[in-house]
Amino acid sequence: MGNRLSKIVTRTGDKGETGLGDGSRLPKDDLRIHCLGEIDELNSWVGMIRAALADDDMLQLLLSQIQHDLFDLGGELAMPGYQALNESMVEGLEEALEDYNALLPPMKDFILPAGNEATARCHMTRTVARRAERALVSLAKRDDISPLALTYLNRLSDLMFVLARKLARRNGGTEVLWRSRRHSDA
Repeated sequence: MGNRLSKIVTRTGDKGETGLGDGSRLPKDDLRIHCLGEIDELNSWVGMIRAALADDDMLQLLLSQIQHDLFDLGGELAMPGYQALNESMVEGLEEALEDYNALLPPMKDFILPAGNEATARCHMTRTVARRAERALVSLAKRDDISPLALTYLNRLSDLMFVLARKLARRNGGTEVLWRSRRHSDA
């Protein structure tokens, strides 16, 4: 890493612009900056899951790797033309997806984004991942974006759904199923 931040208050963004890693400056409401913010929020939500699962070493390892991957994705966005993501990162998500999903019963109902704290945090992370993915799709229409970035976010949201299902079952818990009003009177 070239430059270390030794000073946090720089005043360089006071006029509504921010700098990219290549030295260029963009308005803070630019779509690229918006995408960086979405990835940053997503990474923070993964950290919220980690905080709720401090006792689970296996999930801590997985979630820590995801946070590093998301930081790499942010680096790609901050340095146009730079690629930090690779196929093995996507494959890691896919392997975790397969492993955790294999332990779950088939879905027969829609699942509400509710349950214990860790489950709810996974659902929040899933929705933020989808929002980040939508923002990145918009940016990809304007700028060259690595297709791996979109694939990574898509797999990550899937993984968060599967983890939510897994964590809902902890300590004898269950998933919160959607009940249609049309059918609840029957």
